This record gives sequence, structure tokens and C-alpha cells, in this order.
Amino acid sequence: MTGPHTPPEPAPGPGGRPIRFGYGTNGLADLRLDDALSLLADLGYDGVGLTLDHMHLDPLAPDLAARTRRLAHRLDTLGLTVTIETGARYVLDPRRKHGPSLLDPDPDDRARRIDLLTRAVQVAADLGAHAVHCFSGTNPPGTDPDTAWKRLAEALTPVLDVADAAGIPLAVEPEPGHLLATLADFHHLRTLLGDPGPLGLTLDIGHCQCLEPLPPADCVRAAGPWLRHVQIEDMRRDVHEHLPFGDGDIDFPPVLAALAATGYQGLTVVELPRHSHAGPHFAELSLPFLRQAEALSQGSTP
Repeated sequence: MTGPHTPPEPAPGPGGRPIRFGYGTNGLADLRLDDALSLLADLGYDGVGLTLDHMHLDPLAPDLAARTRRLAHRLDTLGLTVTIETGARYVLDPRRKHGPSLLDPDPDDRARRIDLLTRAVQVAADLGAHAVHCFSGTNPPGTDPDTAWKRLAEALTPVLDVADAAGIPLAVEPEPGHLLATLADFHHLRTLLGDPGPLGLTLDIGHCQCLEPLPPADCVRAAGPWLRHVQIEDMRRDVHEHLPFGDGDIDFPPVLAALAATGYQGLTVVELPRHSHAGPHFAELSLPFLRQAEALSQGSTP
């Protein structure tokens, strides 16, 4: 579906095909889900990063399977693809942001997060999503790192089993301030788990700018073999603040050239969760910026 703001179809990049851009519903939290999807289709996005949350496909409310079937039909009608994100702030606990996590000392609380992720895998399978995103959570006070890594590996094992059976990659995101914060941490987890097939990586381009030792384009190249999901926004060094494009320090054409060269075929999803108050405005601005950066990337060295 196209609309009045749909940009012209871009030429294939260095990887042989245009990058497929989406927008995250965590940046459209003030819209009903159907309104958000219609907006993104009209603007010309290829897909949507769907955060399972109380306002957008509540994973804990009754009749999840039936609601998911209706959503699958709507996505198909609009021509949108989807990835499933699980970073809702208060979906499990109204008083603890992102709690409980996979690192929670209470095994029953860890089980609640595991249940959410297994529900997300089933939703992803029912929607034909290309991945399920997740993150480790912060290390609880008083927990030594070895114990935390052991908890994370044990908690993810049943989720990876479900993901393997469903044929859906589980894409873990390095998140600033979390136990698993960097690309090196992702590889540490991969080693602990024995490099299971369903385990992949969510790479947030802004996070690369924020804290990785390599520039973002180099991070993309290094991450290529494990990329299963990509999030994108602007950011400054050492400041974990998701910014609209042009407000940070990232040089995007080399990043998009590197991304195209990896052969990654999933969605690259704009993540501006703190800009929901003006979500439609930033959704409208973001896609032309990215398409222009992609066009400029044709002259960048991948």
C-alpha cells in the first residue's frame, strides 16, 4: 500500500537490494495499533517493529491467538512485514520498569519473563515475523557476574528450544547498562550456550555509537553473520538517549552501506520510544532521511 508521502522506490544498495525500513510501535504508543499500522503503510514503510504491550497486542490478555490472527490479516492487507519486540516497560509489572527480567533472583519471576518470551515466539510464528527481540536486563544488586550469566543462559534455554521448533530466530540486543551490553557480551553468551542455531543478534545502531569501541559501520560489519534484527536512531557518544535523525553524531550512509553489504534481509526499525508524543511527525520525517542516506550510501565503501 502506498500513500501521499510514499518515497520513490530506492535503487538496490551494495548488497543488491533496498534496505527494508520499519518503525517501532513503542514510538507510536499514543495511537491505536490499527491507526499506527495504517500510518506506516501510508508513509511507505516496509514493516513494523511490534512491541507487545498493553496498548498494542497485549500478550497477557485473553484470546491472544484470535487477536493475532486478526492482526495477521491486517498486516497482509496493508503489505507490512513485522518483527516482534519485547521491550515494553511495564507489561509484566506496573511498578518495575522492564521487570521482572531474565536475571531476577526469584525463579518464579524469571519464569514470568520466560513465559512472555515464549508467547512472543508464538505470536511471531503466527504473524510470519522474521525474529523475536529480547534483552538480558540489568544485573540485580548483590549478584556476582558469573551467577548472572548462568541465570541468563539457563533462562534463555527453554525460549531457544521454542524458537527452534517454531523456526523463529531469537535476537538478543546488547543494551547499555544491562548485563549483556556490548557485542563482546553477545559472543560471551553465544559461547556459554554452545552457539545454538536460533540465537541471533539485535544490533541497535545508536548503541554502537554510544558505547562500542568500533564505529557503527564497523560494528555492522563485525555483527553481520549473526544479524537477525536491526534498530536504528541517532545517538551521541557515551549518552544513551535515542534521538531523531540529525540530532546525534552518527554518519548514516556508511552504516547503511555496511548493512546492505551484509546481505541482511530483515527489517531495520526506527526506535524512538521517548518521542511517542509526536510519533506520527517523527515517523513521517524518518523514512525520507533514511532513504536519502541509503541513496548516498551507494557511493560509500561497504
